[in-house]
Amino acid sequence: MTGKRVLHALAAASLLGVAGCAGTAPSPGSEPAGETASSAAPEAPASAEPTEAAPAASDQTYEDGEFTQVGSYVSPGGTEEIGVTLTLEKDVVTAVTTEPMPSNPTAKLYQERFSGGIQEEIVGKKLDELKVDKVAGSSLTSGGFAEATDLIKSEAKL
Repeated sequence: MTGKRVLHALAAASLLGVAGCAGTAPSPGSEPAGETASSAAPEAPASAEPTEAAPAASDQTYEDGEFTQVGSYVSPGGTEEIGVTLTLEKDVVTAVTTEPMPSNPTAKLYQERFSGGIQEEIVGKKLDELKVDKVAGSSLTSGGFAEATDLIKSEAKL
């Protein structure tokens, strides 16, 4: 029992010490010691809902809209091209379409595969963050896509 009494006494002394450090509340109309009305920090008014700051227009790097360019790349069968249309909103790709422009059946196959998989790779990403290496088994077509994307960046730059 004695151990418990010692613990209770220590806990009570600890609480009294903390309460003693808190000081006393000033009476209404009086200023705390060392503070005057001019040095007190004003309180911010309470808000029912937090407000979000809207992004500044200067934060946007590219125009909103739809942009189309053609990119080329070299395949084993020769130079190939692919058309790319990107829709941008606040620097984010909201839609993409590609137009295969193959010169041989193998290029046609790979460009069609690429076209079938590119949307899920880039829609929702920022234009400056696009990095496409291989889409749906097509790796060379991404070179033409990257070239067209670079041209779109130049065209859409604010």
